[in-house]
Amino acid sequence: MTLLDAHNDLLPPVEPVVADLGAGSGPAWLDAWLGTHRSDVVAWRRSLHSVPELARSEHRTTAMIKRHLMAAGLEPRTLPGGTGLVCDIGYGERCVALRADLDALPLQEDTGLPFASTVDGVSHACGHDAHTSILLGAALALASAPSLPGRVRLIFQPAEELQPGGALDMVADGAMEGVERAFALHCDPRLEVGKLGTRVGPITSACDVLEIRLTSPGGHTSRPHLTADLVEAMGLLITQLPLLLTRQVDPRSGTVLVWGAAHAGEAANAIPQHGLLRGTLRTADHATWNELEDKMRSLVAAVLAPLGVGYVLDHVRGVPPVVNEAVSAGMLADAAVAVLGPDASTSTEQSSGGEDFAWYLEHTDGAMARLGVWSGVGPMRDIHQPTFDLDERALPFGVRVMVNAALAALTH
Repeated sequence: MTLLDAHNDLLPPVEPVVADLGAGSGPAWLDAWLGTHRSDVVAWRRSLHSVPELARSEHRTTAMIKRHLMAAGLEPRTLPGGTGLVCDIGYGERCVALRADLDALPLQEDTGLPFASTVDGVSHACGHDAHTSILLGAALALASAPSLPGRVRLIFQPAEELQPGGALDMVADGAMEGVERAFALHCDPRLEVGKLGTRVGPITSACDVLEIRLTSPGGHTSRPHLTADLVEAMGLLITQLPLLLTRQVDPRSGTVLVWGAAHAGEAANAIPQHGLLRGTLRTADHATWNELEDKMRSLVAAVLAPLGVGYVLDHVRGVPPVVNEAVSAGMLADAAVAVLGPDASTSTEQSSGGEDFAWYLEHTDGAMARLGVWSGVGPMRDIHQPTFDLDERALPFGVRVMVNAALAALTH
């Protein structure tokens, strides 16, 4: 009977057996733990996958993690909001943090897996079920060690998929106090299983949300000169703001504004009184991100000034870029090499996507790496897609990488 079966967490009747890539490459206690509990890590992932929970609603997920940590003699602390938790392993002044995110996406799954989501319209299409299971495995493996050279802080974070992210809740609750280095993994279906993608410097981008609500007296389309043409104003904002922005920022910053929603009116012969634009504003450069809100407010005012249309601009700052510190990125790369040899570590590009792990790196050194989850056969099923799936051999590999990185950081 596995740990998971004892708590009746695994719902689908699937035998979770995968190979341990890198068996025999780590400390004896890590090999022993994975030799006994590798199938548990896979079962945890399948259980979480089958019952996904949206941001700030990860109650079952939090309870499951807490049970297993307490069963190992650890003392996890749940956040005041009721989801997410923090737990230290070991003793000493030096402390390194390992982070995983818990929440799922509001997306219908279409994989056909025997342990597919049982929650309508919700799925783990970003791999957070894998991140959580890997960190739980790393935690229990570390707890089995005869001794550790310091403390490892486990950060099981809620609400990564929300802006500006649940990482801010963790920081506000003291999760980064005393932490000298932090690590995280993120599933990457473009990398084959057994590969870890690392990079020094920015690995993700900042992402803000723009919402512009427009108002006009309205009127008949036969007499646009007697009112303020709200639809024309929307059209100018849609086309001109992205163009004007390119002349306000360094082109090397990778800054881009893309609209995702535009709503106004119903009748063909009536100028509407209300309109709404929503979009995302992304940049790869931290300094540019700090300047964007002021620039956007000036540009919106300039475009609309001649038109007489009223507006309210809501610029929601999201997350800064994740900027990997060189030594920390090297520790992750070395951890992969220690498991599977030099071919296990590879370079990776900066993504235009956002990740709230960036908030932790505003307080300490650290790095995020991309964990290969593609089987090498068939299509690469991208994240945030209904068909996303992963090769579960990545799970014990991820456990080994996280454990090795933590040990390296504590002995550096």
